Amino acid sequence: MDSLKDTLRPHQLRAYDKMTTEKSGQIIIPTGGGKTYIMIADCHRLVTTTPRNPQTIVIVAPRILLANQLSNEFESALPNVKIAHVHSGETHHFSTTDHRFLTHWSCSNPQYDKLIFTTYHSLHRVLDSMVNINRIYFDEAHNGTSKVFFRQIKRVADSQIDRFFFTATPRISRSKNSISAERGMNNAEIYGDKLEETAAKELIDSGTILYPKVIPFKTDRERTKLNAHEVDCDNLKDIITSLTDNNPKVLVSAPTTRILWNMLTQTDIKDWLIEQEYNIMHITSKHGAVINGKKVGREEFFQTLTDWGKDDNKKFVIFHYSILSEGINVPGLTHSIMLRNLPTIEMAQTIGRVIRIHQQDLDDMKSGKIPSGQFSLYRKKHGQIVVPMTGKYGKRIADRLQSVVSYIFIEGIPPLAYV
Repeated sequence: MDSLKDTLRPHQLRAYDKMTTEKSGQIIIPTGGGKTYIMIADCHRLVTTTPRNPQTIVIVAPRILLANQLSNEFESALPNVKIAHVHSGETHHFSTTDHRFLTHWSCSNPQYDKLIFTTYHSLHRVLDSMVNINRIYFDEAHNGTSKVFFRQIKRVADSQIDRFFFTATPRISRSKNSISAERGMNNAEIYGDKLEETAAKELIDSGTILYPKVIPFKTDRERTKLNAHEVDCDNLKDIITSLTDNNPKVLVSAPTTRILWNMLTQTDIKDWLIEQEYNIMHITSKHGAVINGKKVGREEFFQTLTDWGKDDNKKFVIFHYSILSEGINVPGLTHSIMLRNLPTIEMAQTIGRVIRIHQQDLDDMKSGKIPSGQFSLYRKKHGQIVVPMTGKYGKRIADRLQSVVSYIFIEGIPPLAYV
């Protein structure tokens, strides 16, 4: 493979071209727009350009699960690089949380190009090492604006390391005079200028993502703190019964980890789903990853999720609280059921989980069988987000969700949040 550049879509190519000449900058592209592939193409260019010195490139993710997913995607396109992980999660690659061991690993492989996958939480361990870093990609870069993580972002900027910030949901400061002003992504000294800002409509028209459809599901059940898990269970049954797709693949966002666990352990939702021939997956930080009642490691969980997502004959429900809201690419998801209200950024990210186009539709567009943007001809015509409407609370969620959809997908404005 000589170059990945030729496979990039126009918006990806614009970002890629800017990255070849700039030392820092922001790439703002809606969820599902292929930000990861831009990183991989840029990385491929760096490690195949000759003559050159071996490169060390760091990829920063908000969660261990996403770091592992990114690692798999980079590795499949760049098979001849050495890979290390710097976080506390499991991986089959070299892994450490000790900066001295990372330095030793780097020095032991001087002739190789190296990729280091880490999280915002563990980035300081990489920076504390004596590894000479050529470039850093920050995925879901709005995470770096938090008080906890910004110090390391500033450290990178002060070191003049090449750095690029990828997000669908930038977080900015309201005022240049506020205490938090330095952390906002409108601080070009830290984050660089905007190199690419793609409108969602461009991606929809080009057949890159789907338009999301918000479906309010009306219910008259009274929901209280005491019966929340029971009401959510009953609403979930009604919603899933109403789905007409063949083999739905459903992401359920629970209100809290406690309510999720109570629903799984104190109601009959699992037995009911099994009767409907659904596979059941759930993952939380507190209780770990489980597939059809069996506790598994995160790598196995993610690989199974990927495999089932690509299999049209599989139908499943995956429960989570927040761990899958951001960044995780789950192919094939057809529905997202939101049992909780979310901040704007998380809401936009959750929408992004279900607007990815069916692989067969992508293949048919590539071959010319169907034109891009002709949704009526797609197998998967839109991403569906279902919200139970229980009184004022449910209506509030549905209204906010529709507002976010209109803002991003009709007006073409990325959802802004503030530090």
